[in-house]
Amino acid sequence: MGDKPESGGRYEKNMKIDIFGVEFNDVAAERAVAQACELIDSGSKAYIVTPNPEIIWMARRDSALLRAVNGAELVLSDGIGVIMGARILGTPLRGGRVPGIDFATALFEKMAQTGGSVFLMGAKPGVAELAANKLMEKYPGLDIAGVADGYFTEDEPVIEKINSTHPDLLLVCLGSPKQELWMAENLGRLSVKLCAGLGGSLDVFAGNVKRAPALFRKLGMEWLYRLFREPRRITRMAKLPLFILALVWKRLRRKPVG
Repeated sequence: MGDKPESGGRYEKNMKIDIFGVEFNDVAAERAVAQACELIDSGSKAYIVTPNPEIIWMARRDSALLRAVNGAELVLSDGIGVIMGARILGTPLRGGRVPGIDFATALFEKMAQTGGSVFLMGAKPGVAELAANKLMEKYPGLDIAGVADGYFTEDEPVIEKINSTHPDLLLVCLGSPKQELWMAENLGRLSVKLCAGLGGSLDVFAGNVKRAPALFRKLGMEWLYRLFREPRRITRMAKLPLFILALVWKRLRRKPVG
C-alpha cells in the first residue's frame, strides 16, 4: 500500500518530543500517512492518536489516559497549541501540524488506490452511514467495510460487528478521552490492522459540520473559526491559556545546562 521501509521491517521510529509527558512523533503529514500505510501492510495491530492541548492537559492528571496516548504507534500533533507548546519548551516539532482530518483524507486516498477497507465507528445514529456514502463517492476505490454509531453501552456487540468485517482501518470517533482509552483497552480483541482516534471527523465527512476556510487552516486558527460557530466551546478553549502559561513556567524553571 505504501512505500516499504528499507530495512524490510516496521518503519523507522521518529524522534519523540515530550510535552507534559505526552510523547509526540516528530513527523510531517506526508510521512505520517506513509507510516500508517506501512503499519497496515505489516499486518500487526496498532493505533494512532492525535492529541490537542486539551487532551495533554487532561493526561497530566489522568495516568490511564497518558498510558493510552503514549501506547499509540503514532502520536500526531493535531493542534496549533501543540506546535506552540513544543516551541516554548525549546523542542520544536519540525514536522509541523498533522490535523486528524487531513491525515485521514490523505490516508483514504492511498487506500482507495488498492481497495483498502475502512470501518467507521462513532457519532450519533445515522451519521456514520451518511459519512460512508460521502466517502465512497469521493474515493471510489475505498471499501467501507461497515459502520456503527458511538451510542453503545457494551463493547462486545460492536467489537463482534467490527471483527466480522476484518477491516484494514478502524476509525474510532468517540471523542476524547473515551476513544483513546477504548483503543488501548480493546486493541487486542479487534480483528483490525490499524485504528485511528479522530474525534468529530465523521460529522465532517458526513457534511454535518463545515471545516474552517482554507485561510484559517493555513494560519493554524481553525480553533477560532470553530469558536465563532460554536460559542459553547469557550469553556474548553479556556484551558489553552492555562496550558501555554504552564509551559512558559516549566521553561523558566528549567535549570540551564552547564
